[in-house]
Amino acid sequence: MSLIELVTQSTFTEITALMVLATVIGFIGLLMKQPLIVSFIAVGLIAGPSVLDIVHSKEQITLLSELGIAILLFLVGIKLDVKLIRSIGGVSLMTGLGQVAFTSIAGYFIGLSLDLGHITSLYVAVALTFSSTIIIVKLLSDKKEIDSLHGQIALGFLIVQDLVVVLAMIVLAAIGIGDGHGGTNDSSVWNVALSGGGLLLFVIVFVRYIANPLTEQLAKIPELLVIYAIAQAALFAAIGDFVGLGMEVGGLLAGVALASTPYRESIAARLAPLRDFLLLFFFIALGATLDLSLLGSHISGAIIFSLFVLIGNPLIVLIIMGLMGYRKRTGFLAGLTVAQISEFSLPWGSA
Repeated sequence: MSLIELVTQSTFTEITALMVLATVIGFIGLLMKQPLIVSFIAVGLIAGPSVLDIVHSKEQITLLSELGIAILLFLVGIKLDVKLIRSIGGVSLMTGLGQVAFTSIAGYFIGLSLDLGHITSLYVAVALTFSSTIIIVKLLSDKKEIDSLHGQIALGFLIVQDLVVVLAMIVLAAIGIGDGHGGTNDSSVWNVALSGGGLLLFVIVFVRYIANPLTEQLAKIPELLVIYAIAQAALFAAIGDFVGLGMEVGGLLAGVALASTPYRESIAARLAPLRDFLLLFFFIALGATLDLSLLGSHISGAIIFSLFVLIGNPLIVLIIMGLMGYRKRTGFLAGLTVAQISEFSLPWGSA
């Protein structure tokens, strides 16, 4: 029996091997003074099909990764200040919409210039507008920049971007682009809008009347308060995913619902190690979807689109923020966060 067969013969052995690999790679990253997220990405690639191919318990790993996503965005939401949201709302909206418009339009014409066809170019353009909120939030947290001005602005326009792209996906699916159907159907868009409004209204009522007395009772047993926080993050993420808003928005709203309570710092401190542990499986799940051997036949197009995302996206954010009066350094640091595309672009781009 080979080593890989031994490792993958049971889920427990596989998870153990992945954690050992993460420890080794993380230690090497520490010696090289690299952020932990770089080590996590390396673990995903090494464990994936391109190298060791030891990820076979995909359902279990996906479950752990999705719980990690919910807790990550929950911890972001629980630290959001309402006054800060009001102050950065305008720039977040403008940069989010501006980046989505620029990337989708320019990406579409780049696709046409590469002879991808109208439908394929449209799908690729939409896929390019995704940015990984999960990766950026983790990176900003590791660098302790999540509470900085550029970090908060970046978080704001990433959320705006996610919402816009979700609506764009629904519209494309509703009008039947690429599936051979012709009719239009606006019900999906309205369902998402109404569901999002209903969820937001519930959060407002929860914050106003329920959050403080409920957490005050739960805090009598700190372990129960932590379990409740995890349950709320998972519940809101599941609801967000079910209604079409996405797990990220659901998890974020779960945190916002508890952001006004006096126990938010205690909850955040207790959940931070669990977040980091579960996010390891997010990057493992991501690495398991990447087969680098497929890159060869599309290398020229991949390079062109990569350069477009790496240069074009930060540039448009820098320009918009400059026009709104922000310093070049703030605009540059915020713009760097969109110099990538999301892991969720993979299934969408292949649709």
